[in-house]
Amino acid sequence: MQHLLLINIKQLIGVEKGENRISRVAGSDMRHLPSIDNAWLYIENGRIHSFGTMEEEHFIQCNDIIDLKGKKIIMPAFADSHTHLVFAGSREGEFVDRINGLSYEEIARRGGGILNSAAKLNATSEDELFHAAYERLHRVMAQGTGSIEIKSGYGLSVEGELKMLRVIRRLKESVHIPIKASFLAAHAYPLEYKQNHEGYIDLIINTMLPQIADEGLADYMDAFCEEGFFSVDETSRLLDAAAKYGLKPKIHANQLHYSGGVQVGVKHNAVSVDHLECVGEAEIEALKSGNTMPTLLPAAAFFLGIQYQPARKIIDAGLPVCLASDYNPGSCPSGNIPLLLTLACTQLKMTPEEAINAVTINGAAAMELEQEIGTIATGKRANLIITKEIPSLGYIPYDFGNNPVEKLIINGSII
Repeated sequence: MQHLLLINIKQLIGVEKGENRISRVAGSDMRHLPSIDNAWLYIENGRIHSFGTMEEEHFIQCNDIIDLKGKKIIMPAFADSHTHLVFAGSREGEFVDRINGLSYEEIARRGGGILNSAAKLNATSEDELFHAAYERLHRVMAQGTGSIEIKSGYGLSVEGELKMLRVIRRLKESVHIPIKASFLAAHAYPLEYKQNHEGYIDLIINTMLPQIADEGLADYMDAFCEEGFFSVDETSRLLDAAAKYGLKPKIHANQLHYSGGVQVGVKHNAVSVDHLECVGEAEIEALKSGNTMPTLLPAAAFFLGIQYQPARKIIDAGLPVCLASDYNPGSCPSGNIPLLLTLACTQLKMTPEEAINAVTINGAAAMELEQEIGTIATGKRANLIITKEIPSLGYIPYDFGNNPVEKLIINGSII
């Protein structure tokens, strides 16, 4: 039986007591992050067994004891609910193009962007993709990520999409953190279908989806509902088709325009709608009417130099907010969650407590993992961060560009 006892914890952050589990944190509640000062935490067989203050009497026989000497914080590992971690090659040329004045949309119209990544991916073997993604995954784990969602969408062909999803399955089998897979063939129209949208939608619905379902390769169906990509009607058809195979919807929505993506996502009971740079009253009211998680990707807005998401407007409307990295080769070549927290605080005007809630319990909810991870609660997986010696929680986003993580605990084991 595996045991681990951590004592003299400076602060145990994100604790949840009682039998009733919270599924997400919304509105003004996001400012509250329950914690215990001068704490201990006991892990048994990969799960959180118990915790409390050092002043309390506790009698635990344990050979593995780590004394944090009152200098380090323990918190839930980060839950990154939106990434494109599997890709072939970088796109720094487009980065320079944007510096020289081209917009994201202009680059896409010239065959860059997603189509650039698709061409590279289809010329890359599954093994090469796996080894590159495996390295990236360990890099973000070293920065505190303890669960992750990964999308396809750079194949844009039957073989390419299946190859990506098989790589994600190999990652699930190789790394012991929760990984969710999203099928995103509706990321862009490949060149051969640029004038034949109906043909590509038919390919997704009648060829790709049956094979993906047969192999059990995806948890979710995603679509880029945006002007110049997939319309509201096209998105709706794709989500209806995916539902027949048990794939729940997630949507790229309102990154560049008021696209209607939020509304179609809520209509289809999407697990999350992601990006949300463009949010008005209609989007707020739609989100209030459902249980769809608004997921903001400020690192992509930062890298593209576009407007940031109105986090304050969404939170002040009583809604939850999730933050995710959008790690991808074009619009956000980084999965650095500590840096994301800095952007959330400085640009989205979120408090450190709101930002931490957004990448822990709300990130878990955006992957339907809130009963397993996201808070420190009895019975949940022991997927935790041990920080370096830091003075307070607020120091994490304050100390931008630096990694606050000393150790990551996954299923009770230190890695």
